[in-house]
Amino acid sequence: MLTIRKATTGDIDIVYDLIIAIAKHHNEAHHVLTNKSELLNSGFTDGAKFGVLLAKINGEVAGYASYTWNYSIWLGSSYMNIDDVFVWERFRSQKVGQALMLKCKDECQNQGYSRIKWEVEKDNHKAIKFYQRLGAQVNIKGVCRWSV
Repeated sequence: MLTIRKATTGDIDIVYDLIIAIAKHHNEAHHVLTNKSELLNSGFTDGAKFGVLLAKINGEVAGYASYTWNYSIWLGSSYMNIDDVFVWERFRSQKVGQALMLKCKDECQNQGYSRIKWEVEKDNHKAIKFYQRLGAQVNIKGVCRWSV
């Protein structure tokens, strides 16, 4: 049975493990600078800067989605920015990713917002097809990063 719930402070170890897992999956682990203490302080207190949804199958963590709330001056409102969606390999092809995305949609609508954005690598054709099946419009743009 697949369930999805918001992560709590008691989930910090698995949340951190999932962050490291997706970073390794994308060969980007060297970019992860956060730690469990920072995650607790930034995501699990009043005024949290991010949210995490955990997917479980038969009580075992299968994957997660993390998100932040941003503001668009063009929209004149806030929107959800999905940071990560990751499913452990043994749970893939069991609709876990779809359930996480739909729960993100519910969270966004529950906040009264009507837009979700996220990034996908332009050569990640499998993910692009997945997002399109959900009804997402995929616009391939460059993403700029500037470390200052």
